[in-house]
Amino acid sequence: HVQLVESGGGSVQAGGSLRLSCVASHAMYTMGWFRQAPGKEREAVATINNEGAITMADSLEGRFTISRDNGKRMMYLQMDSLRPEDTGLYHCTTSIRLVPYWGQGTQVTVS
Repeated sequence: HVQLVESGGGSVQAGGSLRLSCVASHAMYTMGWFRQAPGKEREAVATINNEGAITMADSLEGRFTISRDNGKRMMYLQMDSLRPEDTGLYHCTTSIRLVPYWGQGTQVTVS
């Protein structure tokens, strides 16, 4: 069983920055971030594997940066130039043999 714990969310004004963190209970090959805005479906933000290969939602390129520290089993999401539409609950996720695991989420509110 994998546990994922996110942190770093908060309330910021438009144009501000936040850095989200996720710590995993086990070393995982691919980890990612999803977000869900109120009243909207969950959407993929970015993924990164333990070799550093990254996928990023096209609309977030240039503002969001995903990274990880394999030794610490940590993953990060640096979010810059935040916009009100970035508001939502951000979840860390991974999978084992196609079984997904999710963290409880960390709230990001941009006003």
